[in-house]
Amino acid sequence: MVRTAFIAASWDDSSRRAADRLLDRGCWQTDRESASRPTRRELTSLVQSLIRRVVVIATAGAAIGILLAGGAVLPAAPVAGAASAPTPAAPLWPAHELPLPITVRSPQDLAFKTEVERQYLIFNLMAGGRVAYEAGDLTRAAREWEALLRVPGLPGEVGRVVTPLLAEVQRRQGAGVAAAADSPSPGGAPEPVGGAAPAEPRGVTVSGMVSVVGGIGPGGAVIWLKRLDGATPAPKPSRRPRVVNQLGKTFVPHVLVIPVGETVVFRNDDPYFHNVFSLSPGQGFDAGLYDSGRWYEKTFTKPGVVELLCNIHASMSAYIYVVDSAHYTQPRPSGAFVIRNVFPGRYELSAWHEASASIVKQVVKVGAEGAAGVAVRIPVDRSPVVIVPDKYGKPRQSQLGY
Repeated sequence: MVRTAFIAASWDDSSRRAADRLLDRGCWQTDRESASRPTRRELTSLVQSLIRRVVVIATAGAAIGILLAGGAVLPAAPVAGAASAPTPAAPLWPAHELPLPITVRSPQDLAFKTEVERQYLIFNLMAGGRVAYEAGDLTRAAREWEALLRVPGLPGEVGRVVTPLLAEVQRRQGAGVAAAADSPSPGGAPEPVGGAAPAEPRGVTVSGMVSVVGGIGPGGAVIWLKRLDGATPAPKPSRRPRVVNQLGKTFVPHVLVIPVGETVVFRNDDPYFHNVFSLSPGQGFDAGLYDSGRWYEKTFTKPGVVELLCNIHASMSAYIYVVDSAHYTQPRPSGAFVIRNVFPGRYELSAWHEASASIVKQVVKVGAEGAAGVAVRIPVDRSPVVIVPDKYGKPRQSQLGY
């Protein structure tokens, strides 16, 4: 596509010079022929027409190449009756948007396709994060690589390569937040009257480590703070909706933390239908059936856990945790967590994990220098799910879904 754009843009100079050279060389040998010789304008028009044909052919070839390679497709219309989702930004890594055209005719084909799509997902998250990183989009790079590190059975060499890059992205993000917090507001503060005013408290950092007893990774935990000796700052929804993809019969990401009032777009990037739903108390919804390339939009207005399931594919599950605090985070895969811009005071730290039957709570005292080395231990005591219900709360029929 870049090459075709270059060809089209370069017509004004290179192609006109080529036409001039053809005229100057005297392509017509005799006076008799010169009587029917085209003018310079006619020849220029002819060359320009030929170049336009080349551009059309090259563009079509590039489009076919992108489709064969798993490239981006034009966004389809949203589901009828669902809220209209905002036009998604052009993806940095276009292969995220197109499922692999592999035909399934037998159980062996299905197993093969599932593994291919898993490897395809790993590649896209890994490469997409790198493309975003080099483009300076640290937020997207962190999101892609954090989702990658949560893929079950991720090869060790992939984790070893990506983990240092993710740590660097998170360090740079933290430095940017600190710089923004320290920068003065436009116009400065008014001069105090009758002597110096007391210094305003500054936001500090709360950091620590989450460990999940039982060998399950702590990266899927959610941590948030609520102040005990004062008001807790209200969270602010993001400017753009968060996205939960359905890709390879998997929710990506597996765990997402959002503030109250946040909108989430559930986008189907698989080549088949999905039906996302939740039966969580106070958070239930049913997106209905929607095809590849379509999406469903939902705004969450109550705090608490939202368990996501698919009415077609019983193996699919994920979680959204809605918090009513401005101080929240998800730990890194190592368990390390950081919450910035916290004012000194006494706080209740809460930790949620899908493997735990209850929310772990503990009191944290945040001093003028912050709080470091906070240890959070989450027990694995939730009973395993025996029956995955359908969207009506009934046991699934064995002949439906896969």
